[in-house]
Amino acid sequence: MADKKTVGLREAVSIGVGGMVGGGIFAVLGLAADLAQGGTPVAFLFAGLIALMTSYSYAHLSKAYPDRGGTVRFINEGFGRGVFSGGVNNLLWVSYVIMLSLYASAFGSYAPNLIPITGDKALDQHLFASAIILLATGINYYSIKVVSAIESYAVVIKLVILLGFVGIGAVGLVGNPSLSQLSLGNWPSPLTLVTAGMIIFVAYEGFELIANAAPDIKSPEKNVPRAYYIAVIFVIALYLAIAVITVGSLPFKQISDAQDYVLAEAAKPMLGQAGFTIITVAALISTFSAINASLYGGSRVSYEIAEDDELPHEFTSQFWNQPIGLLVTAALTLLLVNTLELESISSTGSIGFLLIFAAVNMVGFRKAAEIGCSRIVAAMSAFLCLAALAALLVHNFQTSKLNLIIAAATVATCFACEYVYKRFKSGAGS
Repeated sequence: MADKKTVGLREAVSIGVGGMVGGGIFAVLGLAADLAQGGTPVAFLFAGLIALMTSYSYAHLSKAYPDRGGTVRFINEGFGRGVFSGGVNNLLWVSYVIMLSLYASAFGSYAPNLIPITGDKALDQHLFASAIILLATGINYYSIKVVSAIESYAVVIKLVILLGFVGIGAVGLVGNPSLSQLSLGNWPSPLTLVTAGMIIFVAYEGFELIANAAPDIKSPEKNVPRAYYIAVIFVIALYLAIAVITVGSLPFKQISDAQDYVLAEAAKPMLGQAGFTIITVAALISTFSAINASLYGGSRVSYEIAEDDELPHEFTSQFWNQPIGLLVTAALTLLLVNTLELESISSTGSIGFLLIFAAVNMVGFRKAAEIGCSRIVAAMSAFLCLAALAALLVHNFQTSKLNLIIAAATVATCFACEYVYKRFKSGAGS
């Protein structure tokens, strides 16, 4: 039967872990380490704690409103179907596009290290990033089963390689002079640590994919919360280990020089060029699988939003047996990855998801009695999201007003388009 529950706890945890350990860690580790220096593990921990607290609201909402729309359904339940909820849901779709751009940018940064094409690394990065988006789009149009198969194999491969990196790296730290870089004296200010954590917050956002699988999870009262908490805590521990090993293995100058592919560079002290190659291959597999899955997810999000009349109904149409949103998502991703720098993409993505998660936590607060959620925990989680967002905005204002303008324009456009659409629908109906 179509409604038979088929997802056990292990599969649900895999969905969350696979969503988080996609391309994010490969894309943003260098950004975080360059900014947080010796405090990089603390930055990852802080971002992870916000994700963990937000997963509390997600767990209760997923049990109360099991729906493949996930976050879209939660926002509509909490705020009704108005301009605000539509704007937040539009931001969710755009944030998928931003994440896709981040993954494609990471793929483009790692690939030239194995297969240089033109000799111009910057040009090669754009060529590889564009090619992988087109390839993944073609696969999505060809067969969703192929997308699922790629993701299931990729999750195992990337986890085996990353856990191997952690195991070998922990041994390699012994006697490494760079280990002293983790000392308190090499930590930046608390505000900078928080900011670094928020820049790489996109590496944690994938836990929300568990919400989309909630209708299919067996024994949801027990397994839905467990899936969220196990997945997030596991990834926090994994990221902390990776951050410690990276900063403890490479001098800060080397981290800065290899910022776009620092995880592969961190494997060199342990395994030489072979380690560099293995991690590069892992990065390519991870980012490719993340692009594949996120293209599908992004097209489904736009479809769900259109079904709720928060995007034009044309987004429920199909093109080559797939939602038209797949083509639009791919086109927007190509545009972003070829026009924005990695830091701008990462910063905008983090701002988008912090706003979305703050809104979801507010839904948890407003619906606390109905869903059995603690108002205190939900309110604290929303506050932490907004406080972290404020720190990130202050940092962008001080260091890169362009990043701030890009993020502000992105958020404003999502809400403005929803306002115009609602006015148009209202006028057309009168």
